[in-house]
Parts: sequence; C-alpha cells; structure tokens
Amino acid sequence: MFFVSPTKGRLTLSEVVKDIVVFMEEEPSAPYKLIIGTDSHTRDNVCFVTAIIVHRVGTGGRYYYRRKYMSYVKSLRHKIFTETSLSLETVTRLKDELAHTGYKDMDVEIHVDIGENGDTKELIREVVGWVMGSGYKIKIKPNACGATKVADKHTK
Repeated sequence: MFFVSPTKGRLTLSEVVKDIVVFMEEEPSAPYKLIIGTDSHTRDNVCFVTAIIVHRVGTGGRYYYRRKYMSYVKSLRHKIFTETSLSLETVTRLKDELAHTGYKDMDVEIHVDIGENGDTKELIREVVGWVMGSGYKIKIKPNACGATKVADKHTK
C-alpha cells in the first residue's frame, strides 16, 4: 500500500507512520488529531482518494493520500459505502503500524463525505453506525474536512 506525500513523494505505509512520528516528536506536548477521509470523483471511471492527515491542532499538519480506481460503481450508496470501506481499511492498517510506536493509542477520526443536505442524508444512520461500531469517531459534512477538502483535492 503506497501513499503520496506532497513534500516527500511516494511512501509505504510504514514510511508514512515513521514520518508521522517524526512530525509529532518535533512538538511532543502539542495536541494531535489523526484523521482518515476518503472522497471520490466520477469520470470514465471512479477515482477514490483516501487521505491520512496528522493535525497538530492550531498549528498545521501533514497529509498523505492514495488513489484507487474502479471502473464500475452502480449507485451513490455503493460509492459512499466504498469510500467508507477504504477509510476503515486504511485506519486498520495504520493502527497496526502505529502499534509498533509510542502512539498506538492515538484517537482517530473518520471523515465521510455525507451530510444532512443532499442525496446522502439517507445514508447517515447506516454509515455513522458502521464507523462508530468499528470503534472510531466520525465526522460528517460540514465538519469532514479530511474527506471534503484534503481527499477531494486529489480526486480530479
């Protein structure tokens, strides 16, 4: 599983974790958030982008992303559930890598591209229940910047 860092290029997931740890150890007393979000964009096929964001609250952060293409997505529901599944898959692998560091108990937020307005409102209960049932905090629009801003930036 490879990710792209805008500043460091292509990295393995273990290299991403090492970079996150180095970033957090620059200011160990600062509060941090670990955010995972996925967004997608449809053209000839569907481009899914999953972002890992480490946010030093109040002073910036770093992010890493990966793209995955699918040729067939049959509905908005299928698309949203695929986005959520990619985020949960990524956080599981990320937590496995973090288990080898001093940051294994970091709180993680999953940001999903659904909200109270628009066609996705009917999916909120299911998606929120799925993510919370998996043991993670969840943010939806307009508070889901990991999906709606960072991941979205790299879908086009």
